[in-house]
Amino acid sequence: MTDQKELGKTLWNIADQLRGAMSADDFRDYMLSFLFLRYLSDNYVHAVKRELGSDYPTPQEDDARIPLQIWYDANADDVVDFENQMRLKVHYVIEPPYLWSHIAEMARTQDDDLLNTLQSGFKYIENKSFESTFNGLFSEINLGSEKLGKDYTSRNKKLTTIIAEIAKGLDEFSTDKDTLGDAYEYLIGQFAAGSGKKAGEFYTPQQISNILSSIVTLDSQEPKTGKREKLDRVLDFACGSGSLLLNIRRQVQDAGGTIGKIFGQEKNITTYNLARMNMLLHGVKDAEFEIYHGDTLDNEWDAFREENPAKKPVFDAVVANPPFSLRWSPGEETAKDLRFKNHGVAPKSAADFAFLLHGFNYLKEDGVMAIILPHGVLFRGGVEAKIRKKLLDDGHIDTVIGLPANLFYSTGIPVCILVLKKCKKSDDVLFINASEHYAKDKRQNRLRIGENDEPDDIEKIINTYIERPEKPIERYARRVSMDEIKENDYNLNITRYVSTAEPEPIIDLAKTHKSIVDADKDIHELTKKHNAFLKELGLPLLPEGDLK
Repeated sequence: MTDQKELGKTLWNIADQLRGAMSADDFRDYMLSFLFLRYLSDNYVHAVKRELGSDYPTPQEDDARIPLQIWYDANADDVVDFENQMRLKVHYVIEPPYLWSHIAEMARTQDDDLLNTLQSGFKYIENKSFESTFNGLFSEINLGSEKLGKDYTSRNKKLTTIIAEIAKGLDEFSTDKDTLGDAYEYLIGQFAAGSGKKAGEFYTPQQISNILSSIVTLDSQEPKTGKREKLDRVLDFACGSGSLLLNIRRQVQDAGGTIGKIFGQEKNITTYNLARMNMLLHGVKDAEFEIYHGDTLDNEWDAFREENPAKKPVFDAVVANPPFSLRWSPGEETAKDLRFKNHGVAPKSAADFAFLLHGFNYLKEDGVMAIILPHGVLFRGGVEAKIRKKLLDDGHIDTVIGLPANLFYSTGIPVCILVLKKCKKSDDVLFINASEHYAKDKRQNRLRIGENDEPDDIEKIINTYIERPEKPIERYARRVSMDEIKENDYNLNITRYVSTAEPEPIIDLAKTHKSIVDADKDIHELTKKHNAFLKELGLPLLPEGDLK
C-alpha cells in the first residue's frame, strides 16, 4: 500500500511540474493515457512470454532492439498468426514499436519521431483489437494540440520530456496492476482537486464512494447479516471515471463474495474513455464490464429501452452521483416513458428525480439503490412533491442521509444520499443527519476515517444504517413513521426530524430566584460597610442598597 501511495504522489509531482500553463483537465488526459499504455504494454508482454515460452528472445548486449522486436524480425512469416492468437488471449495487440518500453526509450533519447510513433500506436491498439472495448479508446487524446506546443518539434519535445519523467518515476516502484490501479485512482483524485466544477463530471470523492458501496453491497432486507455473497449485475448510470463501480467490486471481493458484470453509462466522451481505461487498468476483463457512451436521460442505451418487462435489464445494485439539478428537456412523449409514467416527469429546471427514477426502474425487487442528490429533492414542491409522495406511499424510500457541505470539488452545497428499495422490511424511514460530523481541510471538508485519534464519520454512518436503531440517537439519527411524514406533508427535510441544534439550557427558576435574593443581600451588606467609611470621612451617606 505504501508503494501504491508513493507512486501516486511521485507521478502527481511529475504532472504538477510538467503541465506548465496547461489546465489540470487537459494534462490529466495525457498523463493517464500514458500510464494506461504502460499497463497495457506490461500486460501484453507477460502474455507474450507465456505464449512464446522458451522462444522469447534475450537481447545481446550490443542489440538495442526490445525482445519482441527481435522475435518479429526473425519470424516475419509467423507474425499474422501470432497476433491473431494474442487477440484471442488478451483481446488486443501492440506491435513492438508501440510498446511502452520502446516509447520510453524514444523519450529518453529525445527521438524526433516519438509523437508520430505514439499516435500510430494509439490508432493501432484501437483498430486492431479483438473487442469493441478498445474502439476509440484514445480518440480524445489530441497529440497535435497547440496546448502541447505550436509546431510538431515543440510538441514532440514536450512529449519526450513528459514520458521520460513518467518512465523514470515508474521505474522506482513495483508496477503490478494493483499498484498502477491505485496510482491511477490517486491521480484522478488529484486532478479532480484542480478541476473545480468540472470535477463533478468524472469524480465522486472516495469517502462518499465508500458509503454508497458499503450500503448497496449489504443484504437489502437484513443489513445486519452483512455483505451479500453474490452480486450478479451492478449499474452506475452516471459513472464518470468508473471509480464507484470499482469500489463496489472491490468491497464484494474483499468480503469473499463474487460479483458478475458491472455496467456504467457516461455521456462525456473523454470521461467515458477514462472509465474504460480505469476498468482495464484495475484488471477487470473486458467480458466483466460494459461501459456505454450515451445520454442517460434520453435513455440512449438500446438494451434499456426494452418494453417487455420479462426482458428488461435489472440490477442487484444501482448507484449514481449524477449532475445536480441539471436542466433538461423532456418532450411530449416523456410522460409515457416506462421510467416515469407511474411517478411523474421531473421539471425542466431540475432533472434530479429523472435520474432517480431512471435508476429505480432498473432495480431488482430485492436490490438496493443509493444515489447522491441535492437537498432540494427532499422538500421542493410541484411535480417533485408528487413524485416524492408516490415513492413514500409505495414504501420505496428506505433511508435519507444528510452529508456535510463542501465535500465535493465541484460544489460547496451539502448533499444527501437517498437509499431506495422496491421491497423493504421496515415501514418507516431512517434519517441520518451527519452534517456536523467532519473535519475542515484547507480547501475541502472531509469525512474522518478514524486515524490519528479522530472519530470515524464513515463507519458511524454505515453502522447506523446497519443497526437502524429503535431509539433515536440524539442530534444524529431517528426512525420516522410514515404517519409523521404524512403530517409534515411528505416533506423530508432532514432537520424536521433530526435537528443538530444545541438544546437551549433549562432555567431553574427557584435556583435563579435564590441567586437574585442572595445578590441583593450582598449589596445591602456592602452598602453598610461603604457608608461606615463615608461617615468616618464626613461625607454624605449612600441610600441603602445603592452603590452608584
